[in-house]
Amino acid sequence: MSDYQEIINRYKDMRGGIIQAYHAVQDHYGYIPEEAVTAAAKAFKMPKAQAYGVATFYSYFKVGKRGRNVIRICESAPCHVAGADELVKTLEKELGIKMGETTVDGRFTLEFTECVGQCQSTPVITINGKPYANVTADNVAAILAEYR
Repeated sequence: MSDYQEIINRYKDMRGGIIQAYHAVQDHYGYIPEEAVTAAAKAFKMPKAQAYGVATFYSYFKVGKRGRNVIRICESAPCHVAGADELVKTLEKELGIKMGETTVDGRFTLEFTECVGQCQSTPVITINGKPYANVTADNVAAILAEYR
């Protein structure tokens, strides 16, 4: 039995357990493997499309591989006005990937996110949940250096 199957089985008898199972699987792998969605559908006795819908509805969940360091860029209006577009271009250039992609070495994934509650210090990015405020093109390289 796979690790994800063992994790899912811990929650299969709980009401709404699929969400907790997905959290636990993602905590273990850093993402939700496609095969885990199929296993969850069987364990929770639902169509695979429904299990996939749960996994993709919540922005916190990521189906498929992602980098060890997940960089999320706030795309709310305050961050947008403060220069998030320029920040996206800088991050894409620095990492050699586009939004939604993962670097070849598996170190970084770029994703958009909704407001992270730091509107007083825009634009904001988070890396593995750690917020970085007032980010500019000039300080991106230094921030990324912490994770290289």
